[in-house]
Amino acid sequence: MDYALEHHDVPTNGLRLHVVQCGPPAGPLVVLLHGFPECWFSWRAQLTALAAAGYRVWAPDQRGYNLSDKPLEISAYALPVLAADIVGLLDAAGQRQAHIVGHDWGGIVAWYLAAHHAQRVASTSILNVPHPAVLVPNLWRVPDQLARSWYMLFFQLPGLPERLIRRRNWHLGAQSLLGSSRPGTFSAAELARYKVSWAQPGALTAMLNWYRALRLPAGPAWPRIEQPVQVIWGQQDAFLNAKLAELSLAQCAQGAVHYFPQASHWVQLEEAEAVNTLLLKFIATNSLSPDLTLPA
Repeated sequence: MDYALEHHDVPTNGLRLHVVQCGPPAGPLVVLLHGFPECWFSWRAQLTALAAAGYRVWAPDQRGYNLSDKPLEISAYALPVLAADIVGLLDAAGQRQAHIVGHDWGGIVAWYLAAHHAQRVASTSILNVPHPAVLVPNLWRVPDQLARSWYMLFFQLPGLPERLIRRRNWHLGAQSLLGSSRPGTFSAAELARYKVSWAQPGALTAMLNWYRALRLPAGPAWPRIEQPVQVIWGQQDAFLNAKLAELSLAQCAQGAVHYFPQASHWVQLEEAEAVNTLLLKFIATNSLSPDLTLPA
């Protein structure tokens, strides 16, 4: 059965997120979390595939992105706040648990949910982003990682990144996609769609504030993740060394990594069929809690 993409505004954690939903309303919930500089559209190859398998799929524009609310304060993009947005989506869906899938920054939010909101997460799938407790200590230890992460330092500058990105007609955003992916991954029409999302009022600064919030206090220590985690990693990632995937497994009691030697950072688009197969198998193996509905 084919399911249409439904566009909804969902209140959560004191703001409103635009959420694209797909699949049977009574299906087990899967939440797809995009990264920088994308939006819900990052999951165009996964939404209908998961829905066709019987899952109810929610793909939000995370706060600051595209059609969702964009708080002004950098503190509004601290990791515990970002995770609370997703917990609020589960509450809005009336679900105790969901399967969480995250790519890039969405993967960092997924790591946090698995560690700090474990009771709300049935399974966690991480695409091309290391566990946060692994990344910072290994910026200097893993060969070439500090050089790959130059943009994270650049984004800390107040105002300058926004002026340069706008002056160059979104060239940096376009290059982060085109320059780091396999040829043909992003069509001209798809790139135009991203540019529309970047041009939403307040979006550019809000997107960069995710990086600027990294300088805020780290918060509570990261507990070991006990529930199942799978890491999916394109080894041609221009931003993150593949060694970080293996190092991340040390934070997990039940972790496995699947490498795609020819894929880049955008593995969910370049290897969509294989990634979908991994997601479906992993999600089916890790059922939601029998008590799915939140108490009134």
